[in-house]
Amino acid sequence: MATSSLLRWGLLLLSAAVVALAVALRLQQPLTGFSPTSLSTSSTATTATTTHYCYKGIRTHDREKPSAECFSVVDGLFSRVLSENEATSHTPPADAVVVEDSGYVIPGLWDGHGHLLQYGEFLHSVDLFGSQSLDDVRARIRAYLDANPGAGTKDQWVRGVGWDQTAFGRMPTAADVDQDPQLRGVYMMLDRIDVHCSWVSQPVLDLLPNLPEEVPGGEIVREPGMGVFCDNAMDLVAAIWPKPTPDIKARQVKSAMAALNEVGLVGMHDAGATPASLHLYGQLSASNDWTVRVHAMVECDKRNTFCPEAAAAVAAQQDDSIVDAAKFAVRSVKLFADGALGSWGSAMIEPYTDHPWTTGSLLINATELTSVATAWAAEGYQVNIHAIGDLANRYAIDALEAALEQQCPPSAEEGEEEKVDRLRLCQATHRFRIEHAQIIHPDDQARILRLGIIPSIQPTHATSDSKYAESRLGTDRLRSSAYRMRSLLPAHPVLGSDFPVEPPDPFQGIYAAVTRRSPHTGLGPDGGSAADDGFLVDEVLSLDDALWGFTGAPAYGSFLEGKAGVIREGAFADWVVLDAPIDEVDVEDLRNFKVRETWVGGRRVYTRPN
Repeated sequence: MATSSLLRWGLLLLSAAVVALAVALRLQQPLTGFSPTSLSTSSTATTATTTHYCYKGIRTHDREKPSAECFSVVDGLFSRVLSENEATSHTPPADAVVVEDSGYVIPGLWDGHGHLLQYGEFLHSVDLFGSQSLDDVRARIRAYLDANPGAGTKDQWVRGVGWDQTAFGRMPTAADVDQDPQLRGVYMMLDRIDVHCSWVSQPVLDLLPNLPEEVPGGEIVREPGMGVFCDNAMDLVAAIWPKPTPDIKARQVKSAMAALNEVGLVGMHDAGATPASLHLYGQLSASNDWTVRVHAMVECDKRNTFCPEAAAAVAAQQDDSIVDAAKFAVRSVKLFADGALGSWGSAMIEPYTDHPWTTGSLLINATELTSVATAWAAEGYQVNIHAIGDLANRYAIDALEAALEQQCPPSAEEGEEEKVDRLRLCQATHRFRIEHAQIIHPDDQARILRLGIIPSIQPTHATSDSKYAESRLGTDRLRSSAYRMRSLLPAHPVLGSDFPVEPPDPFQGIYAAVTRRSPHTGLGPDGGSAADDGFLVDEVLSLDDALWGFTGAPAYGSFLEGKAGVIREGAFADWVVLDAPIDEVDVEDLRNFKVRETWVGGRRVYTRPN
């Protein structure tokens, strides 16, 4: 190895070793705060006003001080955190504002995988989640049109999300819409529950007269009739959809943030936003209406491509103070390996059990995925790859391992053990992720653990998919490969919801993680409600690990460990007030749990109505 390479690798080892130590501490202590960087123990400014808060109980997620009774806030940061004994003897500054509250506090919650603008759009569209028949869908669309005069024109399509063909017994068609005289002539685009298929009306089909026979990485569904476009074929519809104006998008983002604050979310990882959306976020993030911290993943206008100039333009217009305060930052990229399980779009090693003629769809081939992943890594971006099927996960791991090899090249004399150590240290610095990581061959599960690749998991996907997962995968593949959580804990999984695909309520995600039952019904896939009636219950998490998945884990996954997801001196003053200690709440109550208050940067952004 050349001298320059040795120096480069030595510096990398020095910086990454600190992060690796933090990861090791996390594995020993489920509710610890990470400290891979040196944080100031006090951010108190002599000219700033101190506000001193005391609660009946504070869960900090800080290993050195796991509980507290009071904390002080200055300039949006925790300046002091006091245990019960310390609070008794501590006297706040004479000019401090003192607040005493009967509630119980946990650190502000984060969603590790959501879609901000799409959620705002969903809040202003037709809600099709839970629809049980085509008649139900048509009735919901009629109600939406009655409440929104002017919707459904060529310039203002009806949008909706949430339908599932399993409730209809087949894929829907444009003709199914035309059966209702009130809906004929209405322009509409309705996304499947997983947002991997779009169902359109006949007027939209009429705008697409020359459809190709095949779409690489996608499908134009032709049986039992035209009207549904899946995965890459959705681009054909999206290209002619009249996009909302920036003002409409701004209102949608504001609505989404208010709804997220209501369920206790103070931050989220936006799992794929175009440069135009990111530019809008940059403009909005300077306002007081921006009440959710956003760690965004850039998605090029053409999916699975390399667009560093567009990403750099977004970064250039970011205000340093906003980035430093973690209100909005872009340092990640989102790539897509495959589609979704529900529409048979997940790329599988072996054919689907219930559709033995297909193995799903790769949205990009393995060589190109590796090429684009290494290109983004070379630009300094965290690379995050959507992968649901076991073949897609294998190719995603291959691509991320290649990116690690590129960033941290080997020495001339390196054994297998040294290689693994090198790549793990490299991964601790770059924190590459697999988004969803739903079906992973056991050999590849071992690779994820060996390399430390971060799985970004949505617990409610497992419970929602449980009604058809076994028919898609078969018993053996389901039991060995699907919906891992507990077995992936050493890889530091980030938990989230994938809103609007699932509701953003983190307490529903926690419930699904600790029971493996549906938060909507409280039942397992076979209708049971007992502790052993959940879906693949060997993979349940403890409450501590589930809470960490929505606090410290997403902080680590967005390079904010020690600053977010924890109540400690120098961290962002983000917290949630509850009516009772979270570990004393009956698990069944988590399904419909309501927070009392949500605070971001020392500012109350949500109060539950009386």
